[in-house]
Amino acid sequence: MRDIGVVTVARSDFGCYLPVLREIEKHPNLRTRLLVSGTHLSPEFGLTIRDIEDEGFCADERIEMSLSSDSPQGIAKSTGLGVASFAQVFERVRPDILLVLGDRFEMLSAVVAAVPFNIPVAHIHGGELTYGVIDDVIRHSITKMSHLHFASTEKSAARIVQMGEEPWRVTVSGAPTLDNLGTMELLDREEVASRFALNLDSEFLLVNFHPVTLDYERTDVALAELLGALEELAQPAIITYPSADTQGHGIIDGSRILASRDARFHVTPSLSPQGYWSLMKLAQAMVGNSSSGIIEAPSLGLPVVNIGDRQLGRERAPNVIDVAADKSHIVEATKRATSSDFRASLQGLQNPYGDGHAAEKIVRRLAEEENPELLIHKRFYEVGSSSS
Repeated sequence: MRDIGVVTVARSDFGCYLPVLREIEKHPNLRTRLLVSGTHLSPEFGLTIRDIEDEGFCADERIEMSLSSDSPQGIAKSTGLGVASFAQVFERVRPDILLVLGDRFEMLSAVVAAVPFNIPVAHIHGGELTYGVIDDVIRHSITKMSHLHFASTEKSAARIVQMGEEPWRVTVSGAPTLDNLGTMELLDREEVASRFALNLDSEFLLVNFHPVTLDYERTDVALAELLGALEELAQPAIITYPSADTQGHGIIDGSRILASRDARFHVTPSLSPQGYWSLMKLAQAMVGNSSSGIIEAPSLGLPVVNIGDRQLGRERAPNVIDVAADKSHIVEATKRATSSDFRASLQGLQNPYGDGHAAEKIVRRLAEEENPELLIHKRFYEVGSSSS
């Protein structure tokens, strides 16, 4: 049996991993070792390790690393604490391959800790661009420390090779989160309302707003524009917590203040993968700057108002309306997104992030590597050369 160590640090990446974890479970020669860290272990962010357990998985290791501070110093200290904590785990337990996803600083900690132990790293969602956040440099850093790459699009795969990664190491898999649509039974309006204590009697917006970490000093300004726009619009809104980034607490506090004075708004720390996908299916539109509006929403034909620069650089489908963090622009774009004409224009929309069969491609590649230790010896690939 080959041990695949899977690092999950937040509700968002676990939902993406879920189809991959199910596929590993079915494989006769692979076994999952789940390494749980980050906001999964934080009561403030909903203690989402319970979502992992509800899906039938257990935490083989719990790695505490997140400080309560969301200042730059606090994020940097959490990153360092994560490196030390993951190193302690790898001293005891060394998976044959470490599977990581995306661009979080918590994920970076796990990869940095794995390097001295010569643990091969497989990376999902490398090669993408998000110019507005520190995630961009973190993602590319993880790419250079990884040994297998699962890109969501052809363009992302080309960027990975452009960074000097050998083409044979790169698989265009698509985004695994899209596999959920083929395997997950979504809840209807009444079930969602009952399970999460939400009022869904009328059409609503799903709001996901995160700090733009390369411009975090202006988070409060951008938030004020968004909240002002929500107040002016007629629709109720379900507002989810932001990720644990610099100035994230300010978004939580501002959203809760709005909800406390206006019953149209509800703030929730977390939703299960099933609950979140179900809300996406039911929502009139998504407003904010979440990657789920770029990657997942096209598969549901969900209109998205994408605010500011957090997702700048990502490939996107026509369901996305990009606007500046300006109240009037947000109001105008949301009215357009929720119009019947705009929704009708999204019929038959193709998602650039894949066809919902990523997990089988990822697991097949993990299983076919006969000697993972040989992955460690990398060579820089010169673009345009004939060698591979």
